[in-house]
Amino acid sequence: MSMSDPVVPPTPPVRLDALLAREDLGLRRIAGPDGPGIVVHWAQASEMADPYPYLLGGELLLSAGVHIPEGAGAGYFDAYVSRIVAAGGAALGFGLAPVHEKVPAALAEACDMHGLPLLEVPPRTTFSGVARAVWQLMAQARTAELRRVTEAQQSLATAAARPDPVRPVLGRLAQRTGGWAVLLGPDTTELAASGPPPPAEARESLTRLAGLLRPSTATAAPASASDTVAGTHLAAYALGPGPGFVLGVAWPRRSPGDHTIASVAAVLLTLLTGRQHPATDPSRSSAALVRLLLGAAPGEVAPLLGADRWRVVHARPDGRPAPDALAVSALGAALGSTLVDPAGETVRVLVPAGHPVEARPGWFLGVSAAAAPADWPVADTQAARALARARATRAPLVRHGERPALADLVPPGDADAHARALLAPIAAAPALTDTLRTWLSLHGSWDRTAVALSVHRNTVRQRIARCAALLEADLDDPDVRMDLWFALRRS
Repeated sequence: MSMSDPVVPPTPPVRLDALLAREDLGLRRIAGPDGPGIVVHWAQASEMADPYPYLLGGELLLSAGVHIPEGAGAGYFDAYVSRIVAAGGAALGFGLAPVHEKVPAALAEACDMHGLPLLEVPPRTTFSGVARAVWQLMAQARTAELRRVTEAQQSLATAAARPDPVRPVLGRLAQRTGGWAVLLGPDTTELAASGPPPPAEARESLTRLAGLLRPSTATAAPASASDTVAGTHLAAYALGPGPGFVLGVAWPRRSPGDHTIASVAAVLLTLLTGRQHPATDPSRSSAALVRLLLGAAPGEVAPLLGADRWRVVHARPDGRPAPDALAVSALGAALGSTLVDPAGETVRVLVPAGHPVEARPGWFLGVSAAAAPADWPVADTQAARALARARATRAPLVRHGERPALADLVPPGDADAHARALLAPIAAAPALTDTLRTWLSLHGSWDRTAVALSVHRNTVRQRIARCAALLEADLDDPDVRMDLWFALRRS
């Protein structure tokens, strides 16, 4: 019979040390290797002289020595142990009484020679009791692993809900698995990473694994690939179809649940960085761009993008510097479009009109009305003005109304110049500017303004009086108040 490689059962491993520590069993190691890395996957009793055909691998084989012929020598035991090892057996438990009063010395020598742990099972311990103990430890390991995976999934989901979620997801993945997580771009460059980096050889191998996930003309690309290099376990996961982002993970020591946790992270990162709308298929977008460059009108290329009417979205980070490529990609994916222009501090996105646009944590969004391609420039202006209102009022999202407001009728440059000139007398005193803005927003209420600013109402009165004097304006006049409110929203 040929000795093919054994297939270890897909069950949680049980450390042999944990089984030996069970005082109710009284097991004793008498030969073979000793170390925390030795594990068993289940227990199997057999009295066959050649147990190889009946083993799957990873077993603790239990035997009372019934199969041992009288006068058996070292050759018999050598052949017996070698077949167990060839089948992938993890350890051998030899039961004392009623057949043998002690473990044959030749059996112990064979186990030492072949590197198979040999346990002595005392007469008071039944084989079924040993098997039950293995299953109990296995159930405990399974419960602990399920709890670990569940907690990791919840942690990854929480990270995915944060602003700029890509890096937090990578961080949680590295933390929960004790490895290194990296996001590789379409050209396999490292865009972001978290955790202790592996050796250079392992990093190079991980890059090569990512290359295997690129589709070719002959075959479809696999969803994942794995390898072990320099003692480091490597895995790469394609984030969506096509030559897009790749999640790479390196583990110095891999646990059974790590693949499940990494797969959850890959799904979340696919949603955060991938393409979510058929209208933004890269081939169709590329064709539309080529036609525009060759002189076609926007209305002629719009059918390639799969929608007749679109919204323009302008976005700015909330209190953060200009967004990087990952944040921009995540925003586009959340809005359901890859038609994204990261121009400076403001990101512009074209979104199909049928796709809902909701507020995103960490961003100010201005959304235009739905517009045909010929009206995209007007929609771009609407989105810019809506974003300005969102930032002025600290609202996470402002949509352009069908009925234009006064601010929509004034060119932004003229509005900014008017605001600077009108507010120049108090521009150097932020306390006055903030007090005036709050007071006007609360319709001139002294008490509510004092509460909002955490100051005394007399302080509010003094500051407003100071503003009136510096601005040389009657703040009881509604026209003056309207003019000042318009200017304060532009500042």
